[in-house]
Amino acid sequence: MYSIKPDENVPEMEELGTVADLGATILEGEVKVFGRLTHGSPTSPVSAGWFGCTRGRFDMVYPFTEQATVVTGEVTLRNGLTGEAVRYRAGDSWFVQKGTPVTWEIHTGRFVKHYLAVA
Repeated sequence: MYSIKPDENVPEMEELGTVADLGATILEGEVKVFGRLTHGSPTSPVSAGWFGCTRGRFDMVYPFTEQATVVTGEVTLRNGLTGEAVRYRAGDSWFVQKGTPVTWEIHTGRFVKHYLAVA
């Protein structure tokens, strides 16, 4: 069992390059990414883990359906289909369906979420 609480218990994460290495288009900043799986693998039908990144802005089309909770930092997500933008802080959660285009704007030097993804 993993405890996921705002601003607590963030484990060491592996450096994964930038969001561009994960298929996103960087709009501002370098946006380095970090991660650590807690369930499955990147190619599993269901996976979960920690995902972190540095300040910046980028576009991506969600490659999976995801439920996520912000652990530390702040981000605004803009739905590319509806234009709706929501700012999330530690303790806030979202759900997004596979195929949704989303613009991410990381407002803090460090942002970390814990997610559950379904391919």
